[in-house]
Amino acid sequence: MTQENLPSATAIPTHEDSVIEAGRKLFSRPVNFVLGVAQLEQLPPEDKTEICFAGRSNVGKSSLINAITGRKDIARTSNTPGRTQQLNYFDLDGACYIVDLPGYGFAQAPKDIVDTWHALIKQYLRGRVTLRRVFVLIDSRHGFKKADLDMMKLLDEAAVPYQVVLTKADKLKKGQLEKRIKEVVDGLIKHPAALPQIFATSSEKNTGLAELRAEISTLL
Repeated sequence: MTQENLPSATAIPTHEDSVIEAGRKLFSRPVNFVLGVAQLEQLPPEDKTEICFAGRSNVGKSSLINAITGRKDIARTSNTPGRTQQLNYFDLDGACYIVDLPGYGFAQAPKDIVDTWHALIKQYLRGRVTLRRVFVLIDSRHGFKKADLDMMKLLDEAAVPYQVVLTKADKLKKGQLEKRIKEVVDGLIKHPAALPQIFATSSEKNTGLAELRAEISTLL
């Protein structure tokens, strides 16, 4: 499925060619892992815009980050043992930080680990002044799950602007995807911090990635 074949919906943002090109240039620059943050004291100085990606385990977050950066080793770095329960910081050539949150909804994790992770995330979201946008990844095949709604509630309470990114859009037929987009957009109405426009992406087919890069470029 190409960008041109996505369902027509006002919920899908579009950008002018110049903004698309700005996004392409931004993400053609080097991106490097900086550090994993397990405690607030480890956070880097608030000297760059931060763009955060959040999503359930197995939603395809690492694949999406790899795809938009044009790198194959970002996910491998994030999945290094010992950093899976941390906020992973990547420096996009000095332009901004990409912050990769650990996948939530991991019911098998010990309760103390889950509690610690939740506390760290809450404090991060409520106190990080350089955080411009959180992209909440939702598997287009399944739509919202309870863990997603819990994260969105947390973002609403923290008043952090966020946008939904549907992943694995190539796994649905056009009609199914169109229905899912409407369902998600309708569900966002009651979430005050959610932006009404969403992205439908496929890391395998590169669908929607140019628009996502462009959107990020407008935040810097």
